[in-house]
Amino acid sequence: MMRLADRVILARGWRRWLTAFAAGAVGAMAMPPFGILPALVFSLVPAVWLLDGTVKDGPSRWAPFRAAALLGWFWGFGYFVAGLWWLGAAFLVEADQFAWAMPFGVLGLPALLAFFSAFGFALARLFWQPDAWRILALAFGLTVSEWLRGHLFTGFPWNNPGMALGQNTWLMQSASLVGLYGLTFLSVAICAAPAVLLTGQTTRARWTAPGLATALLLGLAAFGAWRLPSEASAQVENVRLRIMQPNLPQDAKFNPRNRDAIMRRYLTLSASPGRDGKAAAPTHIVWPESAFPFLLHRDPASLAQIAALLGPGSTLITGAARMDDPLPGEAAGKFYNAIQVIDDKGTILGAYDKVHLVPFGEYVPKFLDTLMRAVGLRQFVHIPGGFEPSEKRAMLSIPGLPPVAATICYEAIFPGEIVAEGARPDLILNVTNDGWFGQTPGPYQHFAQARLRAVEEGLPLVRAANTGISAVIDPFGRIVDNLPLGVEGVIDTSLPVAEPLTLYRSWGRFSLTATLAICLILLIARRRHQSSLN
Repeated sequence: MMRLADRVILARGWRRWLTAFAAGAVGAMAMPPFGILPALVFSLVPAVWLLDGTVKDGPSRWAPFRAAALLGWFWGFGYFVAGLWWLGAAFLVEADQFAWAMPFGVLGLPALLAFFSAFGFALARLFWQPDAWRILALAFGLTVSEWLRGHLFTGFPWNNPGMALGQNTWLMQSASLVGLYGLTFLSVAICAAPAVLLTGQTTRARWTAPGLATALLLGLAAFGAWRLPSEASAQVENVRLRIMQPNLPQDAKFNPRNRDAIMRRYLTLSASPGRDGKAAAPTHIVWPESAFPFLLHRDPASLAQIAALLGPGSTLITGAARMDDPLPGEAAGKFYNAIQVIDDKGTILGAYDKVHLVPFGEYVPKFLDTLMRAVGLRQFVHIPGGFEPSEKRAMLSIPGLPPVAATICYEAIFPGEIVAEGARPDLILNVTNDGWFGQTPGPYQHFAQARLRAVEEGLPLVRAANTGISAVIDPFGRIVDNLPLGVEGVIDTSLPVAEPLTLYRSWGRFSLTATLAICLILLIARRRHQSSLN
Protein backbone atom coordinates (compact mmCIF):
# COMPACT_ATOMS: atom_id res chain seq x y z
CA MET A 1 0.00 0.00 0.00
CA MET A 2 2.88 2.37 0.72
CA ARG A 3 4.16 1.66 -2.77
CA LEU A 4 0.76 2.71 -4.10
CA ALA A 5 1.01 6.01 -2.24
CA ASP A 6 4.52 6.55 -3.59
CA ARG A 7 3.40 5.84 -7.15
CA VAL A 8 0.59 8.39 -6.87
CA ILE A 9 2.89 10.99 -5.30
CA LEU A 10 5.52 10.49 -7.99
CA ALA A 11 3.07 10.40 -10.91
CA ARG A 12 3.83 12.89 -13.66
CA GLY A 13 2.35 13.95 -16.97
CA TRP A 14 -0.80 12.24 -18.18
CA ARG A 15 -0.67 9.67 -15.37
CA ARG A 16 -1.03 12.45 -12.79
CA TRP A 17 -3.96 14.08 -14.58
CA LEU A 18 -5.70 10.78 -15.27
CA THR A 19 -5.35 9.75 -11.61
CA ALA A 20 -6.84 13.07 -10.51
CA PHE A 21 -9.75 12.70 -12.94
CA ALA A 22 -10.44 9.11 -11.82
CA ALA A 23 -10.22 10.05 -8.13
CA GLY A 24 -12.74 12.86 -8.63
CA ALA A 25 -15.11 10.55 -10.54
CA VAL A 26 -15.01 8.01 -7.70
CA GLY A 27 -16.03 10.75 -5.27
CA ALA A 28 -19.33 11.24 -7.12
CA MET A 29 -20.40 7.81 -5.82
CA ALA A 30 -20.72 9.40 -2.37
CA MET A 31 -23.60 11.53 -3.69
CA PRO A 32 -27.25 10.41 -4.00
CA PRO A 33 -28.65 8.03 -4.97
CA PHE A 34 -25.61 5.89 -4.14
CA GLY A 35 -24.55 7.51 -0.88
CA ILE A 36 -21.35 5.47 -0.52
CA LEU A 37 -19.40 7.49 2.05
CA PRO A 38 -16.14 5.49 1.61
CA ALA A 39 -16.15 6.59 -2.04
CA LEU A 40 -15.18 10.08 -0.84
CA VAL A 41 -12.27 8.50 1.06
CA PHE A 42 -11.03 6.84 -2.14
CA SER A 43 -11.44 10.19 -3.88
CA LEU A 44 -9.73 12.53 -1.39
CA VAL A 45 -6.89 10.26 -0.25
CA PRO A 46 -5.34 10.19 -3.77
CA ALA A 47 -5.96 13.95 -3.96
CA VAL A 48 -3.77 14.43 -0.88
CA TRP A 49 -1.02 12.25 -2.34
CA LEU A 50 -1.20 14.03 -5.69
CA LEU A 51 -0.80 17.37 -3.92
CA ASP A 52 2.17 15.91 -2.05
CA GLY A 53 3.75 15.37 -5.44
CA THR A 54 3.60 19.08 -6.32
CA VAL A 55 6.06 20.15 -3.59
CA LYS A 56 8.98 20.39 -6.00
CA ASP A 57 7.15 20.89 -9.26
CA GLY A 58 9.44 23.06 -11.32
CA PRO A 59 12.03 25.76 -10.59
CA SER A 60 9.55 28.64 -10.22
CA ARG A 61 8.08 29.37 -6.80
CA TRP A 62 4.65 29.44 -8.45
CA ALA A 63 5.05 26.12 -10.25
CA PRO A 64 3.67 24.03 -7.35
CA PHE A 65 0.57 26.22 -7.18
CA ARG A 66 -0.03 25.96 -10.92
CA ALA A 67 0.37 22.19 -10.65
CA ALA A 68 -2.02 22.08 -7.69
CA ALA A 69 -4.60 24.14 -9.57
CA LEU A 70 -4.35 21.86 -12.60
CA LEU A 71 -4.71 18.82 -10.35
CA GLY A 72 -7.78 20.40 -8.79
CA TRP A 73 -9.26 21.10 -12.20
CA PHE A 74 -8.86 17.48 -13.35
CA TRP A 75 -10.15 16.19 -10.02
CA GLY A 76 -13.16 18.50 -10.21
CA PHE A 77 -13.79 17.68 -13.86
CA GLY A 78 -13.99 13.98 -13.00
CA TYR A 79 -16.20 14.68 -9.99
CA PHE A 80 -18.67 16.86 -11.87
CA VAL A 81 -18.82 14.76 -15.05
CA ALA A 82 -19.55 11.63 -13.00
CA GLY A 83 -22.02 13.45 -10.76
CA LEU A 84 -23.84 15.62 -13.32
CA TRP A 85 -23.90 13.55 -16.52
CA TRP A 86 -27.68 13.23 -16.14
CA LEU A 87 -28.06 16.88 -17.20
CA GLY A 88 -27.82 15.51 -20.74
CA ALA A 89 -31.33 14.06 -20.40
CA ALA A 90 -32.82 17.57 -20.53
CA PHE A 91 -31.32 18.12 -23.99
CA LEU A 92 -33.17 15.06 -25.31
CA VAL A 93 -36.67 16.15 -24.25
CA GLU A 94 -36.84 18.19 -27.47
CA ALA A 95 -33.94 16.50 -29.18
CA ASP A 96 -34.60 18.12 -32.55
CA GLN A 97 -33.83 21.53 -31.03
CA PHE A 98 -31.39 20.85 -28.20
CA ALA A 99 -29.50 17.57 -28.77
CA TRP A 100 -26.67 19.47 -30.47
CA ALA A 101 -26.00 21.32 -27.19
CA MET A 102 -25.71 18.19 -25.02
CA PRO A 103 -21.88 18.26 -24.87
CA PHE A 104 -22.04 21.80 -23.47
CA GLY A 105 -24.17 20.57 -20.56
CA VAL A 106 -22.52 17.22 -19.95
CA LEU A 107 -18.90 18.36 -20.39
CA GLY A 108 -18.95 22.16 -20.62
CA LEU A 109 -20.61 22.84 -17.25
CA PRO A 110 -18.35 20.38 -15.38
CA ALA A 111 -15.34 21.98 -17.06
CA LEU A 112 -16.42 25.38 -15.72
CA LEU A 113 -17.29 24.11 -12.24
CA ALA A 114 -13.89 22.42 -12.05
CA PHE A 115 -12.25 25.85 -11.82
CA PHE A 116 -13.68 26.13 -8.30
CA SER A 117 -11.98 22.92 -7.19
CA ALA A 118 -8.83 24.15 -8.97
CA PHE A 119 -8.93 27.22 -6.75
CA GLY A 120 -9.57 25.04 -3.69
CA PHE A 121 -6.55 22.83 -4.41
CA ALA A 122 -4.31 25.83 -5.06
CA LEU A 123 -5.48 27.47 -1.82
CA ALA A 124 -4.77 24.26 0.09
CA ARG A 125 -1.32 24.07 -1.50
CA LEU A 126 -0.53 27.52 -0.10
CA PHE A 127 -0.58 26.02 3.42
CA TRP A 128 0.69 22.54 2.54
CA GLN A 129 2.95 20.80 5.05
CA PRO A 130 4.52 17.31 4.99
CA ASP A 131 2.44 16.17 7.98
CA ALA A 132 -1.17 15.73 9.08
CA TRP A 133 -1.79 19.48 8.95
CA ARG A 134 -2.18 19.22 5.20
CA ILE A 135 -5.54 17.49 5.79
CA LEU A 136 -6.76 20.66 7.49
CA ALA A 137 -5.38 22.69 4.56
CA LEU A 138 -7.38 20.64 2.04
CA ALA A 139 -10.56 20.92 4.13
CA PHE A 140 -10.06 24.68 4.34
CA GLY A 141 -9.34 25.09 0.62
CA LEU A 142 -12.26 23.01 -0.62
CA THR A 143 -14.73 24.52 1.86
CA VAL A 144 -13.85 28.03 0.68
CA SER A 145 -14.09 26.99 -2.99
CA GLU A 146 -17.42 25.23 -2.41
CA TRP A 147 -18.83 28.31 -0.70
CA LEU A 148 -17.75 30.36 -3.71
CA ARG A 149 -19.36 27.84 -6.06
CA GLY A 150 -22.60 28.20 -4.15
CA HIS A 151 -22.62 32.01 -4.40
CA LEU A 152 -20.75 33.33 -7.46
CA PHE A 153 -22.50 33.75 -10.83
CA THR A 154 -25.93 33.08 -9.18
CA GLY A 155 -24.48 30.02 -7.42
CA PHE A 156 -24.72 26.28 -8.06
CA PRO A 157 -24.04 24.27 -4.85
CA TRP A 158 -25.22 21.00 -6.40
CA ASN A 159 -23.47 17.82 -5.14
CA ASN A 160 -21.51 19.72 -2.52
CA PRO A 161 -19.14 17.23 -0.79
CA GLY A 162 -21.00 17.94 2.44
CA MET A 163 -23.86 15.87 1.03
CA ALA A 164 -21.73 12.78 1.71
CA LEU A 165 -22.71 13.29 5.36
CA GLY A 166 -26.08 14.85 4.53
CA GLN A 167 -27.93 11.66 3.55
CA ASN A 168 -27.70 9.41 6.61
CA THR A 169 -30.43 10.25 9.13
CA TRP A 170 -27.99 10.34 12.07
CA LEU A 171 -25.13 12.12 10.33
CA MET A 172 -27.35 14.77 8.72
CA GLN A 173 -28.43 16.06 12.13
CA SER A 174 -25.19 18.05 12.40
CA ALA A 175 -26.58 20.29 9.64
CA SER A 176 -28.81 21.79 12.35
CA LEU A 177 -25.57 23.12 13.89
CA VAL A 178 -23.28 23.93 10.96
CA GLY A 179 -25.31 23.68 7.75
CA LEU A 180 -24.18 22.30 4.41
CA TYR A 181 -20.85 24.14 4.24
CA GLY A 182 -19.96 23.05 7.76
CA LEU A 183 -20.66 19.49 6.65
CA THR A 184 -18.34 20.10 3.70
CA PHE A 185 -15.46 20.97 6.02
CA LEU A 186 -16.17 17.90 8.14
CA SER A 187 -16.58 15.58 5.12
CA VAL A 188 -13.27 16.59 3.57
CA ALA A 189 -11.37 16.47 6.87
CA ILE A 190 -12.76 13.04 7.79
CA CYS A 191 -12.45 11.41 4.38
CA ALA A 192 -8.98 12.79 3.53
CA ALA A 193 -7.43 11.82 6.89
CA PRO A 194 -6.63 8.17 5.96
CA ALA A 195 -4.03 9.51 3.50
CA VAL A 196 -1.71 9.99 6.49
CA LEU A 197 -1.78 6.26 7.28
CA LEU A 198 0.62 5.52 4.42
CA THR A 199 2.73 8.67 4.51
CA GLY A 200 3.35 9.41 8.20
CA GLN A 201 6.94 9.21 9.43
CA THR A 202 6.13 7.54 12.76
CA THR A 203 3.39 5.29 14.12
CA ARG A 204 1.96 8.20 16.07
CA ALA A 205 2.04 10.47 13.02
CA ARG A 206 0.32 7.82 10.91
CA TRP A 207 -2.54 7.15 13.29
CA THR A 208 -3.33 10.49 14.95
CA ALA A 209 -5.24 12.11 12.09
CA PRO A 210 -7.22 8.98 11.08
CA GLY A 211 -7.97 8.33 14.74
CA LEU A 212 -9.29 11.84 15.25
CA ALA A 213 -11.32 11.56 12.04
CA THR A 214 -12.89 8.30 13.21
CA ALA A 215 -13.70 9.80 16.59
CA LEU A 216 -15.23 12.83 14.88
CA LEU A 217 -17.39 10.65 12.63
CA LEU A 218 -18.57 8.61 15.62
CA GLY A 219 -19.26 11.85 17.48
CA LEU A 220 -21.42 13.13 14.63
CA ALA A 221 -23.36 9.87 14.61
CA ALA A 222 -23.77 9.98 18.39
CA PHE A 223 -25.06 13.56 18.24
CA GLY A 224 -27.54 12.55 15.54
CA ALA A 225 -28.78 9.57 17.57
CA TRP A 226 -29.20 11.86 20.59
CA ARG A 227 -31.01 14.59 18.64
CA LEU A 228 -33.47 12.30 16.91
CA PRO A 229 -36.59 11.73 19.03
CA SER A 230 -37.75 8.16 19.36
CA GLU A 231 -41.33 9.11 18.57
CA ALA A 232 -42.79 10.66 15.44
CA SER A 233 -43.10 14.43 15.26
CA ALA A 234 -46.28 16.04 16.54
CA GLN A 235 -48.79 17.03 13.89
CA VAL A 236 -50.44 20.37 13.10
CA GLU A 237 -54.11 20.19 14.04
CA ASN A 238 -56.84 20.30 11.41
CA VAL A 239 -54.46 19.99 8.45
CA ARG A 240 -54.89 17.10 6.00
CA LEU A 241 -52.56 17.30 3.02
CA ARG A 242 -52.97 15.67 -0.37
CA ILE A 243 -49.90 15.89 -2.61
CA MET A 244 -50.55 14.99 -6.24
CA GLN A 245 -47.81 13.52 -8.46
CA PRO A 246 -49.06 13.27 -12.09
CA ASN A 247 -45.89 11.76 -13.62
CA LEU A 248 -46.43 13.56 -16.93
CA PRO A 249 -43.85 13.14 -19.69
CA GLN A 250 -41.88 16.35 -20.02
CA ASP A 251 -42.45 16.65 -23.77
CA ALA A 252 -46.23 16.64 -23.18
CA LYS A 253 -46.28 18.99 -20.22
CA PHE A 254 -45.70 22.28 -22.05
CA ASN A 255 -47.72 21.46 -25.16
CA PRO A 256 -50.88 23.64 -25.28
CA ARG A 257 -52.65 20.93 -27.28
CA ASN A 258 -52.58 18.76 -24.16
CA ARG A 259 -54.16 21.34 -21.85
CA ASP A 260 -57.51 19.58 -21.48
CA ALA A 261 -55.95 16.14 -21.00
CA ILE A 262 -53.53 17.52 -18.41
CA MET A 263 -56.32 19.23 -16.50
CA ARG A 264 -58.43 16.05 -16.51
CA ARG A 265 -55.49 14.04 -15.19
CA TYR A 266 -54.82 16.51 -12.40
CA LEU A 267 -58.46 16.67 -11.38
CA THR A 268 -58.99 12.90 -11.56
CA LEU A 269 -55.90 12.11 -9.49
CA SER A 270 -56.71 14.79 -6.95
CA ALA A 271 -60.26 13.41 -6.52
CA SER A 272 -59.14 9.77 -6.30
CA PRO A 273 -59.69 7.80 -3.07
CA GLY A 274 -55.93 7.61 -2.44
CA ARG A 275 -53.71 4.62 -1.85
CA ASP A 276 -55.77 3.11 0.98
CA GLY A 277 -59.17 4.42 -0.11
CA LYS A 278 -59.88 5.65 3.44
CA ALA A 279 -58.29 9.10 3.56
CA ALA A 280 -60.40 11.93 4.93
CA ALA A 281 -61.18 14.85 2.65
CA PRO A 282 -58.06 17.00 2.35
CA THR A 283 -57.90 20.54 3.65
CA HIS A 284 -55.03 21.35 1.25
CA ILE A 285 -54.15 19.88 -2.14
CA VAL A 286 -50.66 20.51 -3.54
CA TRP A 287 -49.80 20.31 -7.25
CA PRO A 288 -46.25 20.51 -8.66
CA GLU A 289 -44.34 23.23 -10.48
CA SER A 290 -45.44 24.58 -13.89
CA ALA A 291 -48.63 22.59 -13.70
CA PHE A 292 -50.28 24.01 -16.83
CA PRO A 293 -49.37 24.82 -20.44
CA PHE A 294 -51.47 27.97 -20.11
CA LEU A 295 -51.92 30.91 -17.74
CA LEU A 296 -54.21 29.63 -15.02
CA HIS A 297 -55.06 33.03 -13.59
CA ARG A 298 -56.44 34.06 -16.99
CA ASP A 299 -58.52 30.92 -17.54
CA PRO A 300 -61.91 31.18 -15.75
CA ALA A 301 -63.02 27.75 -16.98
CA SER A 302 -60.07 26.00 -15.36
CA LEU A 303 -60.51 27.97 -12.13
CA ALA A 304 -64.15 26.84 -12.10
CA GLN A 305 -63.04 23.22 -12.48
CA ILE A 306 -60.68 23.64 -9.54
CA ALA A 307 -63.47 25.19 -7.46
CA ALA A 308 -65.66 22.16 -8.24
CA LEU A 309 -62.85 19.83 -7.10
CA LEU A 310 -62.27 21.53 -3.77
CA GLY A 311 -64.48 20.79 -0.81
CA PRO A 312 -65.88 23.58 1.38
CA GLY A 313 -63.03 25.46 3.05
CA SER A 314 -60.27 23.53 1.24
CA THR A 315 -57.42 25.11 -0.72
CA LEU A 316 -55.29 24.26 -3.75
CA ILE A 317 -51.60 25.21 -3.85
CA THR A 318 -50.13 24.85 -7.31
CA GLY A 319 -47.23 25.80 -9.47
CA ALA A 320 -48.39 27.98 -12.37
CA ALA A 321 -46.73 30.55 -14.60
CA ARG A 322 -48.31 33.97 -14.34
CA MET A 323 -48.06 37.23 -16.29
CA ASP A 324 -48.40 40.79 -15.07
CA ASP A 325 -50.43 43.25 -17.06
CA PRO A 326 -48.11 45.26 -19.33
CA LEU A 327 -47.10 48.68 -18.11
CA PRO A 328 -47.73 51.76 -20.30
CA GLY A 329 -45.40 51.58 -23.28
CA GLU A 330 -44.73 47.82 -22.92
CA ALA A 331 -45.85 45.39 -25.60
CA ALA A 332 -46.34 42.53 -23.13
CA GLY A 333 -46.34 41.91 -19.41
CA LYS A 334 -43.62 40.12 -17.47
CA PHE A 335 -43.80 36.38 -16.85
CA TYR A 336 -43.11 34.79 -13.46
CA ASN A 337 -42.63 31.19 -12.39
CA ALA A 338 -45.06 31.16 -9.49
CA ILE A 339 -46.94 29.27 -6.82
CA GLN A 340 -50.61 30.25 -6.64
CA VAL A 341 -53.12 29.66 -3.83
CA ILE A 342 -56.74 29.03 -4.90
CA ASP A 343 -59.80 28.69 -2.65
CA ASP A 344 -62.96 26.64 -3.07
CA LYS A 345 -64.59 29.48 -5.05
CA GLY A 346 -61.84 29.49 -7.68
CA THR A 347 -60.38 32.74 -6.36
CA ILE A 348 -56.61 33.21 -6.38
CA LEU A 349 -55.80 34.29 -2.85
CA GLY A 350 -52.07 34.85 -3.20
CA ALA A 351 -48.91 33.98 -5.06
CA TYR A 352 -45.19 33.52 -4.61
CA ASP A 353 -42.90 34.41 -7.52
CA LYS A 354 -39.63 32.55 -7.90
CA VAL A 355 -36.56 34.53 -6.84
CA HIS A 356 -33.64 32.31 -7.90
CA LEU A 357 -34.12 31.40 -11.57
CA VAL A 358 -32.26 28.64 -13.43
CA PRO A 359 -29.69 30.22 -15.80
CA PHE A 360 -30.33 29.28 -19.45
CA GLY A 361 -33.34 27.19 -18.36
CA GLU A 362 -35.63 30.00 -17.21
CA TYR A 363 -33.72 33.06 -18.34
CA VAL A 364 -30.67 34.18 -20.27
CA PRO A 365 -29.07 37.63 -20.25
CA LYS A 366 -31.04 39.86 -22.61
CA PHE A 367 -28.15 40.48 -25.00
CA LEU A 368 -27.52 36.75 -25.23
CA ASP A 369 -31.24 36.00 -25.63
CA THR A 370 -31.36 38.39 -28.60
CA LEU A 371 -28.30 36.73 -30.13
CA MET A 372 -29.70 33.23 -29.63
CA ARG A 373 -33.00 34.11 -31.25
CA ALA A 374 -31.20 35.73 -34.16
CA VAL A 375 -29.61 32.37 -35.01
CA GLY A 376 -32.78 30.37 -34.30
CA LEU A 377 -31.98 29.19 -30.75
CA ARG A 378 -33.95 29.57 -27.53
CA GLN A 379 -33.90 28.58 -23.87
CA PHE A 380 -35.60 25.43 -22.55
CA VAL A 381 -38.77 27.09 -21.24
CA HIS A 382 -40.97 28.61 -23.97
CA ILE A 383 -41.46 32.05 -22.46
CA PRO A 384 -40.76 35.14 -24.58
CA GLY A 385 -37.76 36.81 -23.00
CA GLY A 386 -37.71 34.25 -20.17
CA PHE A 387 -39.10 34.55 -16.65
CA GLU A 388 -38.52 37.57 -14.46
CA PRO A 389 -37.16 36.98 -10.95
CA SER A 390 -39.03 38.29 -7.97
CA GLU A 391 -37.19 41.13 -6.27
CA LYS A 392 -37.26 39.63 -2.79
CA ARG A 393 -38.27 36.52 -0.91
CA ALA A 394 -41.44 36.70 1.17
CA MET A 395 -43.50 34.23 3.16
CA LEU A 396 -46.61 32.82 1.53
CA SER A 397 -49.87 33.07 3.46
CA ILE A 398 -52.18 30.07 2.98
CA PRO A 399 -55.49 29.73 4.86
CA GLY A 400 -55.36 26.93 7.41
CA LEU A 401 -51.56 26.51 7.25
CA PRO A 402 -48.81 28.05 9.36
CA PRO A 403 -46.58 30.66 7.63
CA VAL A 404 -44.90 29.11 4.58
CA ALA A 405 -41.40 29.51 3.12
CA ALA A 406 -42.15 28.76 -0.53
CA THR A 407 -39.50 27.47 -2.94
CA ILE A 408 -39.76 26.51 -6.59
CA CYS A 409 -37.55 23.82 -8.10
CA TYR A 410 -33.85 24.27 -7.43
CA GLU A 411 -34.32 27.18 -5.03
CA ALA A 412 -34.36 24.44 -2.39
CA ILE A 413 -30.66 23.62 -2.94
CA PHE A 414 -29.42 26.93 -1.52
CA PRO A 415 -28.68 26.68 2.22
CA GLY A 416 -29.58 29.71 4.27
CA GLU A 417 -31.51 31.38 1.44
CA ILE A 418 -34.97 29.83 1.52
CA VAL A 419 -36.27 31.69 4.57
CA ALA A 420 -37.06 35.39 4.23
CA GLU A 421 -35.69 37.91 6.71
CA GLY A 422 -38.02 38.66 9.57
CA ALA A 423 -40.63 36.37 11.09
CA ARG A 424 -39.81 32.67 10.97
CA PRO A 425 -42.06 30.33 8.93
CA ASP A 426 -43.24 26.96 10.22
CA LEU A 427 -43.15 25.08 6.92
CA ILE A 428 -41.01 24.76 3.77
CA LEU A 429 -43.01 24.18 0.59
CA ASN A 430 -41.15 22.99 -2.49
CA VAL A 431 -42.90 22.46 -5.83
CA THR A 432 -40.72 21.19 -8.64
CA ASN A 433 -40.62 19.54 -12.03
CA ASP A 434 -37.75 17.09 -12.37
CA GLY A 435 -39.33 15.46 -15.40
CA TRP A 436 -36.55 16.99 -17.54
CA PHE A 437 -34.13 14.39 -16.16
CA GLY A 438 -36.08 11.14 -16.34
CA GLN A 439 -34.96 8.10 -14.37
CA THR A 440 -31.47 9.40 -13.58
CA PRO A 441 -29.63 10.35 -10.35
CA GLY A 442 -30.68 14.00 -10.81
CA PRO A 443 -34.10 13.83 -9.10
CA TYR A 444 -32.62 11.83 -6.20
CA GLN A 445 -29.89 14.42 -5.71
CA HIS A 446 -32.45 17.23 -5.81
CA PHE A 447 -34.65 15.49 -3.24
CA ALA A 448 -31.73 14.85 -0.87
CA GLN A 449 -30.68 18.49 -0.94
CA ALA A 450 -34.22 19.72 -0.27
CA ARG A 451 -34.46 17.23 2.59
CA LEU A 452 -31.31 18.64 4.21
CA ARG A 453 -32.91 22.12 4.25
CA ALA A 454 -35.53 20.73 6.65
CA VAL A 455 -32.80 19.68 9.09
CA GLU A 456 -30.89 22.97 8.77
CA GLU A 457 -33.99 25.04 9.44
CA GLY A 458 -35.80 22.73 11.86
CA LEU A 459 -38.89 22.95 9.65
CA PRO A 460 -41.08 20.32 7.98
CA LEU A 461 -40.87 20.08 4.20
CA VAL A 462 -43.79 19.46 1.86
CA ARG A 463 -42.61 18.60 -1.65
CA ALA A 464 -44.70 18.10 -4.80
CA ALA A 465 -42.81 16.92 -7.90
CA ASN A 466 -44.21 16.19 -11.34
CA THR A 467 -42.43 12.85 -11.77
CA GLY A 468 -41.15 12.47 -8.19
CA ILE A 469 -39.87 12.40 -5.60
CA SER A 470 -42.87 13.90 -3.78
CA ALA A 471 -42.76 13.68 0.00
CA VAL A 472 -43.49 15.07 3.43
CA ILE A 473 -40.38 15.39 5.60
CA ASP A 474 -40.34 16.15 9.31
CA PRO A 475 -37.94 18.74 10.86
CA PHE A 476 -35.38 15.99 11.53
CA GLY A 477 -35.19 14.92 7.89
CA ARG A 478 -37.28 11.79 8.44
CA ILE A 479 -39.56 10.82 5.56
CA VAL A 480 -43.16 10.80 6.81
CA ASP A 481 -44.51 9.64 3.45
CA ASN A 482 -43.36 9.76 -0.17
CA LEU A 483 -44.06 8.71 -3.73
CA PRO A 484 -41.08 7.20 -5.59
CA LEU A 485 -39.69 8.48 -8.85
CA GLY A 486 -41.63 7.68 -12.00
CA VAL A 487 -45.07 6.82 -10.63
CA GLU A 488 -48.36 8.70 -10.50
CA GLY A 489 -50.47 8.94 -7.38
CA VAL A 490 -51.26 10.98 -4.29
CA ILE A 491 -49.95 11.23 -0.75
CA ASP A 492 -52.51 11.75 2.01
CA THR A 493 -50.85 12.80 5.22
CA SER A 494 -50.78 15.23 8.11
CA LEU A 495 -48.28 18.06 8.59
CA PRO A 496 -45.46 17.77 11.17
CA VAL A 497 -44.98 20.58 13.66
CA ALA A 498 -41.87 22.77 13.34
CA GLU A 499 -39.03 22.47 15.85
CA PRO A 500 -37.52 25.44 17.74
CA LEU A 501 -34.99 27.62 15.94
CA THR A 502 -31.84 25.66 15.11
CA LEU A 503 -28.33 26.81 15.94
CA TYR A 504 -27.59 26.94 12.22
CA ARG A 505 -30.49 29.32 11.58
CA SER A 506 -29.32 31.52 14.47
CA TRP A 507 -25.55 31.43 13.98
CA GLY A 508 -24.87 29.41 10.83
CA ARG A 509 -23.00 32.03 8.82
CA PHE A 510 -21.06 33.22 11.86
CA SER A 511 -20.07 29.66 12.80
CA LEU A 512 -18.75 28.94 9.30
CA THR A 513 -16.81 32.21 9.24
CA ALA A 514 -15.41 31.51 12.69
CA THR A 515 -14.42 27.95 11.73
CA LEU A 516 -12.61 29.06 8.60
CA ALA A 517 -10.94 31.97 10.42
CA ILE A 518 -9.65 29.71 13.21
CA CYS A 519 -8.49 27.18 10.63
CA LEU A 520 -6.66 29.90 8.70
CA ILE A 521 -4.93 31.18 11.85
CA LEU A 522 -3.80 27.66 12.75
CA LEU A 523 -2.49 26.99 9.25
CA ILE A 524 -0.58 30.27 9.13
CA ALA A 525 0.88 29.63 12.58
CA ARG A 526 1.91 26.10 11.58
CA ARG A 527 3.52 27.35 8.38
CA ARG A 528 5.52 29.99 10.25
CA HIS A 529 6.59 27.43 12.83
CA GLN A 530 7.83 25.09 10.11
CA SER A 531 9.63 27.97 8.38
CA SER A 532 11.41 28.89 11.61
CA LEU A 533 12.61 25.30 12.02
CA ASN A 534 14.01 25.30 8.51
